[in-house]
Amino acid sequence: MLRRILTNALMWLVLIIAVVWTVIPVMWMISLSFKTYGEWRTPSLLPRNPTLDNYIMLFSPQALGIFIAYTAILEPIVGPLSRTLIISATATVIAVMIGFFTAYGASRYNSPGPFTLFFTLLTRMLPPATFVTPIVIYFTTLYLIDNIIGLILLYAATTVTYAIWILKGFIDAIPVEWEEAALLEGASPLQVLFKVIIPIARPGLVVAGLFIFLMAWTELLFALVLTNLNVPLSVQVSKYVTAVGALWGVQAAAALLSSIIPLVIGYLIQRHLITGFTFGLVRG
Repeated sequence: MLRRILTNALMWLVLIIAVVWTVIPVMWMISLSFKTYGEWRTPSLLPRNPTLDNYIMLFSPQALGIFIAYTAILEPIVGPLSRTLIISATATVIAVMIGFFTAYGASRYNSPGPFTLFFTLLTRMLPPATFVTPIVIYFTTLYLIDNIIGLILLYAATTVTYAIWILKGFIDAIPVEWEEAALLEGASPLQVLFKVIIPIARPGLVVAGLFIFLMAWTELLFALVLTNLNVPLSVQVSKYVTAVGALWGVQAAAALLSSIIPLVIGYLIQRHLITGFTFGLVRG
């Protein structure tokens, strides 16, 4: 009895520590985004005089005279936010489409072969910094520096591996007999693919899409190196800390704003996410 009580107490203690470790930074970021300039370095968790100045700064960097010296090099956050949304959404669609057809070929026809499929993982085994120099050279030659098309192609190429391996597991869990039955009913291979496989694998497409979207949304290294004026949101957030000064409150407001869209998307597709994460467990 005593042993069980101690075990439960230890489990609750670990759970509480994990929750505090996760929640406190988020609460601090939210609080900091509503603090005035004089409170940015105070240890209080709650702002004494809540203000929206930090959010006003995001959309109009020179609206508040006290910050003009810090914001001369910044642009309103609307531009980086819209660019990031376009880049992440387009790269996600491209990566998921390529990943789906590659995963289907690997699952049903063993093409392009197990070695080649495993070889795609090499793009994620090495740190991204390894590829920075050759990518800069190639992008300079192709005039893709400071171009959102370059980031779209790069993000799609570096994340398609995840789409392939995630979707292959979903397609493997779909019985081949269902496709054979559809073929016997007179459906063409394309009709089987689009009317049988894709509807069933939709949760997997959603899971892979959300995973890739979040990776593209938060990527910093390549965006920092390959952009100068047309920066995405991740680079814009980093610009609030410079040699001139650190706009902690504005940066916290930008970080909070940048997390809203992924949270909203995750909430809207949560039904597909739950199905996707549990797909194939019963059959397996």
